[in-house]
Amino acid sequence: MTETTSSAAYSPFRWPALGRIERYVLVQQLRALAVALGVISALVMLIDFVEVSRGPGSSADLSAVQIFGLVLLKSPAVIVTLLPFVFLFGTLFAYVRLNRRSELIALRAAGVSAWRFVLPAAGMAVAMGVLAVAVLSPLASTADGLWRSERARLTGAAPGVEAAEAIWLREGDAQRQMVIRAAGQDRATGRLLNTTFFIYTTDDEGRRTFNERIDARSAALSSGRWRLVDAVGAQIGQKAVRYATLDLTSNLADREAFDRFARPQSTPFWSLPNQIRRIEDAGFTSTAYRLQFQQGLATPLVFGAMSILAAAFSLRLMRLGDVARMSVFAVVLGFAFFFMTQVSAAMGSAEVVPPVVAAWLPPVLTALAALTLLFYTEDG
Repeated sequence: MTETTSSAAYSPFRWPALGRIERYVLVQQLRALAVALGVISALVMLIDFVEVSRGPGSSADLSAVQIFGLVLLKSPAVIVTLLPFVFLFGTLFAYVRLNRRSELIALRAAGVSAWRFVLPAAGMAVAMGVLAVAVLSPLASTADGLWRSERARLTGAAPGVEAAEAIWLREGDAQRQMVIRAAGQDRATGRLLNTTFFIYTTDDEGRRTFNERIDARSAALSSGRWRLVDAVGAQIGQKAVRYATLDLTSNLADREAFDRFARPQSTPFWSLPNQIRRIEDAGFTSTAYRLQFQQGLATPLVFGAMSILAAAFSLRLMRLGDVARMSVFAVVLGFAFFFMTQVSAAMGSAEVVPPVVAAWLPPVLTALAALTLLFYTEDG
């Protein structure tokens, strides 16, 4: 009794044991994935190097070492975003190479089903997707936050100031509500810069009435209060009053309040659930963060779908021709998937569709299309 499993008795839904054939194909695919990752990473870093050296703040006369340091912080987030293309191009290259060397012909002639080596490769892609979400994505998110802070420091912004987007925050109780807007934040001291407080009072019937506006050069949150420096306050129907310092009571926890200011892309995957809860507790929408979280959960399926898609398009025997045309089709479908993902993410961010649907619909459709194509190619 031999260990060889015939094509007729092989079930695509039964996970195969990893024999020599599966291990050999996996090694070939891993090598191709490493090449694809190296090429894509080099292109991304080259583009980022040019962008950083010629972008806003380039007049700060940064050295090549400083620019390269910024690139090392900026590029990982882009590379993680493009990882699906690593699996598409890498798997496609591996199987086309096996096809050109007639190794696939030998396997098929021996009665080996394509499911036997495609499914383990897809399983490896799924496992690497879990690794990317659990380890690489948090590291890339942390690097993205450091890149923005370091760019602001090196390009002439105020030390420690992060001024990418306006910061909005809301807090209060049953009697008073405050809407807070700041132009930026000093990460070193935790102060909000160029801050405006809009204060509302709530009557017994729950109706809110605007009561006062306070503009301050800076505001620091500590021990249950906001300390405003160089503030100007004005109530309705009264003259403006200037304060050197002014204290306002607050019900926000210091660190949790500042954590809300992070962009979804700069928030590590494992911190997203707490971030979503904090944002919703503050009364703001957490759609962008929910979408980011669901996209992270769907990443392993994306990698597996890309691997199956590339394999299905490259299994056609060389003697039958059209391998180049089929490879082009695979690349076109990969870019179509990326475009569909971006459109779906935009619709999810605009709350046209729920974040779960926006994140999972493109990879599910791609996986179904890849499996259908593989069924048609292998089983007719």
